[in-house]
Amino acid sequence: MPALDDSVIDRYLDALWLEKGLADNSREAYRSDLALFNGWLSERGVRLAVAGREIILDHLAWRLNNGYKARSTARFLSGLRGFYRYLLREGEIAVDPTLRVDLPRLGRPLPKALSEADVEALLAAPDLGDPIGLRDRAMLEVLYACGLRVTELISLTLEQVSMRQGVLRTFGKGNKERLVPLGDEALHWLERYQREGRDELLGGKARDVLFPSLRGDQMTRQTFWHRIKLHAKVAGIATSISPHTLRHAFATHLLNHGADLRTVQMLLGHSDLSTTQIYTHIARARLQELHAQHHPRG
Repeated sequence: MPALDDSVIDRYLDALWLEKGLADNSREAYRSDLALFNGWLSERGVRLAVAGREIILDHLAWRLNNGYKARSTARFLSGLRGFYRYLLREGEIAVDPTLRVDLPRLGRPLPKALSEADVEALLAAPDLGDPIGLRDRAMLEVLYACGLRVTELISLTLEQVSMRQGVLRTFGKGNKERLVPLGDEALHWLERYQREGRDELLGGKARDVLFPSLRGDQMTRQTFWHRIKLHAKVAGIATSISPHTLRHAFATHLLNHGADLRTVQMLLGHSDLSTTQIYTHIARARLQELHAQHHPRG
C-alpha cells in the first residue's frame, strides 16, 4: 500500500493560505476532503499525486452510493481541482486529471428570510435587566444593522467601532477589510450596553473584545448560536434560525426598501456580485406577495 501523500496536501494548504488568505475553516474543510480521498485511493493502491480521471470518477460514484450530498461533493471537487492545478503549476504532474470532470448539478436553495415583524420581535426578546441581556440585544442590533457574518461579530474589538462616526471596521473572508454604517438604533444599544453591561461581564479584566462571554473572553460561534435560538423561542419565531438568518434578513430588507444590488454587495463583503444576486429572488417573491395582497388587480 502506498504511503499517504500528507506532505503534498500540507504544501497545497500552505499555498492557499499564502496566496489567497483562505480562512482556517475553509482550509480544514479542504484538508478533510483531500484526506478522505487520499485514504480511499490508498486502499486501492493509488497515490494521490498520480490519480487519473477514471479513478476520480470512480470516487464520485462511490460518494453518490454512500449518501454524500451534491453540495458536499461539489466542494470536494472544487478543492480537488485547485489541488491538481497547484501540482501542475509546480511541475509535479503533466496533466490535470479533473479537466473533464463535471461538477454535480446543484439546486440553489433560497436563504430563509425573516419578516421585518419577526426581526423586531427577535430584537426585543433579550431580558434587559441583566448585562447578558444588554449584550445580546446590542449583538442582535449590530448583526441586523450591518449584515455581519457571525465570526465577524464575535471577534469585534473596541477599536473596530467608531461611535462618533457611526461605523465599524470588520475583516471578512480573505481578511478583506470593509467599513459598514451602524445606524442610530444599533448605536443606541451599543452605547447603553457599554455604559451599563460590558464592565460587569468583564469582571475587572482588561479585554478589548467588544462582546465578551461570561468569562470575559471572546464568545464562541456555538455560544452565540445557542443565544439566538433562545431569543427566537422567546420571540415566538417558529422557523429554525441561526446567526446567518439575520444576515439574510439584512440583505433582503435592504433590497425590499429600494437599495441597489451593488450597495448590498459592498455591505455584505461579497467579492462576486453573483453571490449577492440570490437575494433578489427573495425580494422579488416578497414584492409579488405584497402586490397580490394590496393591488386591486393582484
